[in-house]
Amino acid sequence: MPTDQLSRTFAALADPTRRAMLSRLARGEVTVGQLAEPFDMTLAAVSKHLRVLERAGLVSRGRDAQYRPAQLDARPLAAASGWISDYARFWSDNLDSMGAYLGRLQSDRSEPGPSAATPGGRSPAGRRATPSTEPIPGTPLTGEQS
Repeated sequence: MPTDQLSRTFAALADPTRRAMLSRLARGEVTVGQLAEPFDMTLAAVSKHLRVLERAGLVSRGRDAQYRPAQLDARPLAAASGWISDYARFWSDNLDSMGAYLGRLQSDRSEPGPSAATPGGRSPAGRRATPSTEPIPGTPLTGEQS
Protein backbone atom coordinates (compact mmCIF):
# COMPACT_ATOMS: atom_id res chain seq x y z
CA MET A 1 0.00 0.00 0.00
CA PRO A 2 1.54 3.34 -0.99
CA THR A 3 2.52 5.52 1.96
CA ASP A 4 3.75 8.79 0.50
CA GLN A 5 1.49 11.40 -1.10
CA LEU A 6 2.89 11.04 -4.63
CA SER A 7 2.44 7.25 -4.55
CA ARG A 8 -1.15 7.60 -3.29
CA THR A 9 -1.85 10.10 -6.08
CA PHE A 10 -0.51 7.83 -8.82
CA ALA A 11 -2.27 4.78 -7.34
CA ALA A 12 -5.58 6.68 -7.40
CA LEU A 13 -4.96 7.86 -10.97
CA ALA A 14 -4.16 4.33 -12.14
CA ASP A 15 -7.85 3.46 -12.43
CA PRO A 16 -9.79 4.81 -15.46
CA THR A 17 -13.03 5.06 -13.46
CA ARG A 18 -11.36 7.29 -10.87
CA ARG A 19 -9.84 9.45 -13.61
CA ALA A 20 -13.32 9.86 -15.13
CA MET A 21 -14.66 10.80 -11.70
CA LEU A 22 -11.96 13.45 -11.34
CA SER A 23 -12.90 14.85 -14.75
CA ARG A 24 -16.50 15.15 -13.57
CA LEU A 25 -15.44 16.74 -10.26
CA ALA A 26 -13.30 19.27 -12.12
CA ARG A 27 -16.60 20.79 -13.36
CA GLY A 28 -17.87 21.33 -9.83
CA GLU A 29 -19.13 19.83 -6.59
CA VAL A 30 -21.44 16.78 -6.83
CA THR A 31 -23.09 14.20 -4.60
CA VAL A 32 -22.23 10.52 -4.77
CA GLY A 33 -25.50 9.88 -6.60
CA GLN A 34 -24.71 12.53 -9.22
CA LEU A 35 -21.18 11.21 -9.56
CA ALA A 36 -22.51 7.66 -10.06
CA GLU A 37 -24.94 8.55 -12.89
CA PRO A 38 -22.65 7.91 -15.89
CA PHE A 39 -21.18 4.69 -14.46
CA ASP A 40 -22.66 1.21 -14.65
CA MET A 41 -21.89 0.34 -11.03
CA THR A 42 -23.51 0.38 -7.62
CA LEU A 43 -23.41 3.39 -5.30
CA ALA A 44 -21.26 1.27 -2.97
CA ALA A 45 -18.67 0.79 -5.75
CA VAL A 46 -18.70 4.52 -6.54
CA SER A 47 -18.25 5.29 -2.83
CA LYS A 48 -15.29 2.92 -2.68
CA HIS A 49 -13.61 4.72 -5.61
CA LEU A 50 -14.39 8.03 -3.95
CA ARG A 51 -12.70 6.89 -0.70
CA VAL A 52 -9.53 6.02 -2.66
CA LEU A 53 -9.59 9.51 -4.17
CA GLU A 54 -10.14 11.02 -0.70
CA ARG A 55 -7.22 9.08 0.82
CA ALA A 56 -5.04 10.35 -2.02
CA GLY A 57 -6.10 13.90 -1.16
CA LEU A 58 -7.65 14.40 -4.59
CA VAL A 59 -11.22 14.80 -3.30
CA SER A 60 -12.67 16.49 -0.26
CA ARG A 61 -16.17 15.90 1.08
CA GLY A 62 -18.58 18.29 2.76
CA ARG A 63 -20.09 17.51 6.15
CA ASP A 64 -23.74 18.58 5.67
CA ALA A 65 -25.46 15.62 7.38
CA GLN A 66 -26.74 13.29 4.62
CA TYR A 67 -25.67 15.64 1.85
CA ARG A 68 -21.90 15.20 1.54
CA PRO A 69 -20.88 16.79 -1.74
CA ALA A 70 -17.51 15.85 -3.18
CA GLN A 71 -15.17 18.33 -4.77
CA LEU A 72 -11.81 18.12 -6.51
CA ASP A 73 -8.64 19.16 -4.68
CA ALA A 74 -6.01 19.60 -7.38
CA ARG A 75 -2.99 20.14 -5.11
CA PRO A 76 -1.83 16.49 -5.32
CA LEU A 77 -2.19 16.68 -9.11
CA ALA A 78 0.12 19.71 -9.14
CA ALA A 79 2.75 17.72 -7.21
CA ALA A 80 2.41 14.79 -9.64
CA SER A 81 2.64 17.17 -12.59
CA GLY A 82 5.85 18.64 -11.19
CA TRP A 83 7.36 15.19 -10.78
CA ILE A 84 6.40 14.26 -14.35
CA SER A 85 7.75 17.58 -15.68
CA ASP A 86 11.21 16.73 -14.34
CA TYR A 87 11.21 13.62 -16.51
CA ALA A 88 9.72 15.44 -19.48
CA ARG A 89 12.70 17.83 -19.36
CA PHE A 90 15.05 14.85 -19.17
CA TRP A 91 13.55 13.26 -22.29
CA SER A 92 13.32 16.56 -24.12
CA ASP A 93 17.01 17.29 -23.44
CA ASN A 94 18.02 13.76 -24.50
CA LEU A 95 15.96 13.93 -27.69
CA ASP A 96 17.43 17.35 -28.51
CA SER A 97 20.94 15.93 -28.05
CA MET A 98 20.11 12.94 -30.23
CA GLY A 99 18.68 15.24 -32.92
CA ALA A 100 21.86 17.33 -32.93
CA TYR A 101 24.01 14.19 -33.13
CA LEU A 102 21.97 12.79 -36.03
CA GLY A 103 22.21 16.15 -37.78
CA ARG A 104 26.02 16.05 -37.48
CA LEU A 105 26.09 12.48 -38.81
CA GLN A 106 23.92 13.47 -41.76
CA SER A 107 26.12 16.46 -42.63
CA ASP A 108 29.27 14.30 -42.33
CA ARG A 109 27.79 11.80 -44.79
CA SER A 110 26.84 14.47 -47.31
CA GLU A 111 30.30 16.06 -47.36
CA PRO A 112 32.75 14.22 -49.65
CA GLY A 113 36.18 13.75 -48.27
CA PRO A 114 38.48 11.52 -46.29
CA SER A 115 35.94 11.02 -43.50
CA ALA A 116 34.23 8.34 -45.62
CA ALA A 117 37.39 6.20 -45.84
CA THR A 118 40.37 5.40 -43.71
CA PRO A 119 43.76 6.98 -44.46
CA GLY A 120 45.24 5.64 -47.65
CA GLY A 121 41.95 5.66 -49.52
CA ARG A 122 40.87 2.26 -48.31
CA SER A 123 37.53 1.40 -46.78
CA PRO A 124 37.49 -0.47 -43.49
CA ALA A 125 37.05 -3.75 -45.39
CA GLY A 126 40.44 -3.23 -47.08
CA ARG A 127 39.12 -2.37 -50.55
CA ARG A 128 39.64 0.92 -52.31
CA ALA A 129 36.97 3.46 -51.51
CA THR A 130 36.79 4.49 -55.20
CA PRO A 131 37.97 2.66 -58.34
CA SER A 132 41.46 3.65 -59.42
CA THR A 133 42.61 4.40 -62.96
CA GLU A 134 46.23 3.72 -62.06
CA PRO A 135 47.76 0.46 -63.31
CA ILE A 136 48.38 -2.18 -60.73
CA PRO A 137 52.15 -2.84 -60.47
CA GLY A 138 53.26 -6.00 -62.24
CA THR A 139 50.35 -6.12 -64.71
CA PRO A 140 50.42 -5.00 -68.35
CA LEU A 141 48.74 -1.68 -69.16
CA THR A 142 46.82 -2.94 -72.15
CA GLY A 143 45.83 -6.35 -70.96
CA GLU A 144 48.40 -7.91 -73.31
CA GLN A 145 50.71 -10.45 -71.86
CA SER A 146 54.41 -10.06 -72.45
